[in-house]
Amino acid sequence: MAEEVENTEIDPAVNPDASTEAPDESSASVEASEPAAENEAVTSDEKAGETEAVAAGEAAMAEPAAPPAEPAAPAEPQVQLSPKERKVAIKTRKSAKVGTQPERSPEQRQADRDTLRAKKAAERRAGRASARAKYKAAEHERTATPAREHVVGTQKTRQGVVVSDRADKTITVRIDVARRHRKYQKIVRTSNTLHAHDETNDAHIGDTVVVREARPLSRLKRWRLVEVVERAK
Repeated sequence: MAEEVENTEIDPAVNPDASTEAPDESSASVEASEPAAENEAVTSDEKAGETEAVAAGEAAMAEPAAPPAEPAAPAEPQVQLSPKERKVAIKTRKSAKVGTQPERSPEQRQADRDTLRAKKAAERRAGRASARAKYKAAEHERTATPAREHVVGTQKTRQGVVVSDRADKTITVRIDVARRHRKYQKIVRTSNTLHAHDETNDAHIGDTVVVREARPLSRLKRWRLVEVVERAK
């Protein structure tokens, strides 16, 4: 009975909606085949990966193991030379180096010395020229700056009494000073002596004179007689 039902054909005239409602077997088969193809592609990729992993493991097992590294040989101890032996070794090396050089004639050695001397002389000339140029530049800077104006100071003058005129053209003058003490407010009287130049020997003992500060005239004289204010009685 089941086979008869499957083989019976549906008449479109009797049931017009049967053609539209019946499922499309071809589209269903295409949709079913697409996931199957995707599954087959994934499976083939997995198999390929497993095959590569197995091949890599077999290759690693087939390679022979590397031999262990040999320990480094101990360094040879360096021989410590005494200072005397070191000097002898240096002299030996220098003498060996000299022996390998070709022999030169006295003329060639003299020519080399002359060349070296000329080179050093040129260096000295260049150094002197450079120092001279620097000195001139510094001198120009010093002269370019305006010089400081010379201010003439006021010379000091003192009035005192002549206490000695024995020396020629020289008098000794006593300067009396009276000042008030800062703390006790007492009048303190002091005196000091100085040597003055008297060109004409005009002043004598007891005269009251005025002296003025001057350039150093001798070991002790730094003053000059200006005038005699009062003669001694």
